[in-house]
Amino acid sequence: MLARNQVHRRLYYSISSSAAVAFAHTSQAIDRLGRYNTMASGGGKGCMLAGSFLRAAALGLVVLASAAPVSRSWSKEGHVLTCQIAQDLLEPDAAHAVRNLLPEDVGGDLSVLCVWPDQVRHWYKYRWSGPLHFIDTPDKACTFDYARDCHGPDGAKDMCVAGAIANFTSQLLHYKHGSADRKYNLTEALLFLSHFMGDVHQPMHVGFTSDQGGNSIDLRWFRHKSNLHHVWDREIIQTALAEFYDKDMGTFRKQLEHNLTKGTWSDDVSSWGDCEDLMSCPTKYATESISLACKWAYSGVHEGETLSDDYFESRLPIVSRRIAQGGVRLAMFLNRIFGHHNRAVRSVADPIYVSTMAQEHDTAAPS
Repeated sequence: MLARNQVHRRLYYSISSSAAVAFAHTSQAIDRLGRYNTMASGGGKGCMLAGSFLRAAALGLVVLASAAPVSRSWSKEGHVLTCQIAQDLLEPDAAHAVRNLLPEDVGGDLSVLCVWPDQVRHWYKYRWSGPLHFIDTPDKACTFDYARDCHGPDGAKDMCVAGAIANFTSQLLHYKHGSADRKYNLTEALLFLSHFMGDVHQPMHVGFTSDQGGNSIDLRWFRHKSNLHHVWDREIIQTALAEFYDKDMGTFRKQLEHNLTKGTWSDDVSSWGDCEDLMSCPTKYATESISLACKWAYSGVHEGETLSDDYFESRLPIVSRRIAQGGVRLAMFLNRIFGHHNRAVRSVADPIYVSTMAQEHDTAAPS
């Protein structure tokens, strides 16, 4: 077996020197996740995932520019902003737990790995996770019904983004059992929960079945080709960054946080956490998204047309608010999971699909 630094050296030849530095950093972080035994719903068979596979997944994180856009997910920027907002709102117990579950190499920064589920979803070992990023609802019904809509392509129940949030929340509730008693990979559960909380707040992730959440509605965004789903995933965010924030994520984030504390949404934030319990919250969030998709995303849009200033300026406030809501609600989840609040969390059955980690010593040669 190649030593870790030898593996890295071979892979460097396929990426730029600057990307290689980022890859080395990310792959070292991923290595610390150890080996995985991933079980897909309905399959029932565990499959060991070695560190070399995770290094390959890490490679995807730094070559996004050369890859086709990932459909059915906030852009990288949307997920990073959601996780940054959430981490800033964590209470001490939750902040400690998140740092404890993250690989040391990311410096306690959850946002570094918030796009990880998108990068591994097309790999064979994680193909089962694909349906967990979205929900397909009946065309023009503009409603979400969990029993009707939360299932995979083969009809497997609970295989949708709302079910995924409940599933990985249930796994993370085992955190306080202690490492000796854990049967779930809680690092992976944290990354999935954080990512899917962003996904469920993207309105087109709860779109119509026939157009795959807008993926098949081809159009133009200003001067370039796109589709309606990508407009909501990435085009609106990236246009806002270029037009208003000098392509600086930090400035955009400050604006969102200002709106949360002193601006447009400050009077509404306290109500964003309202739901009966953590397990019912995802249904509320998905219902909000399909309502917004009907009112703002699909409305007035036709195949082949060009969307520009009018659409951008009227929809940007919706996108910004949903990113902020995702961050606030992710923080609420993590605070209740890892803090004393979890006494109030309704008991749930064992997760439907699990990922357990086999603890191993890191025997790779030093880099």
